[in-house]
Amino acid sequence: MLLQLHVALSLIGILTGLVVLFDLLQGRLRSSWTAVFLATTVLTSVTGFPLPPFGFDPPRAVGVLSLVLLALALAGLYVFHLAGIWRRVYVITAIAALYLNVFVAVAQSFQKIPALNALAPTQSEPPFAVAQVVVLAIFVVLGWRAVRAFNGAPALQSAG
Repeated sequence: MLLQLHVALSLIGILTGLVVLFDLLQGRLRSSWTAVFLATTVLTSVTGFPLPPFGFDPPRAVGVLSLVLLALALAGLYVFHLAGIWRRVYVITAIAALYLNVFVAVAQSFQKIPALNALAPTQSEPPFAVAQVVVLAIFVVLGWRAVRAFNGAPALQSAG
C-alpha cells in the first residue's frame, strides 16, 4: 500500500512538475499547480524512507537531497516571496527536485521494464548512463532557460 502511494505521488509530482517547468519557461507561476507539485514531491521523498530495504542507501540519499532542495524552494516561494535572489533559488531548486524525481523514474524504468532491463540489467551499462546523461542535459538546458525566462516575471499568479 505504501509503495503504491509512493509511486502515485511520484508520478503526480513529475506530471505537475513538468507543468510548473513549462510555466517557468513562459515566465509565469500558477499557485495551484506549484502547490501540488511541491507537496507531492515532498511527500514522494518522505514516503520513500520507510520502504525496504532499510538503512541509508543511494535512494535515501536522493530523498534527503530532494528534501533540502524542496526546503529551499518552499522558503524562496512562500517565505521570501521570490524577492531578490530567492527568485533564482526557487527556480533552480524546484527544477533540481523535479530532475531528481525523473532521475529515479528512469532508474526504476530500467529495473522494471523488461526491454530496458535487458539493455542495462545492472544499471552500470552504457544505455543506462546515456539515458541519465540525456535527462540531465535536458534539465540543465531547460533550467537555464527557465531562470532567464522567469527572472522578470510577476511573483505569483493565483489562477490555474
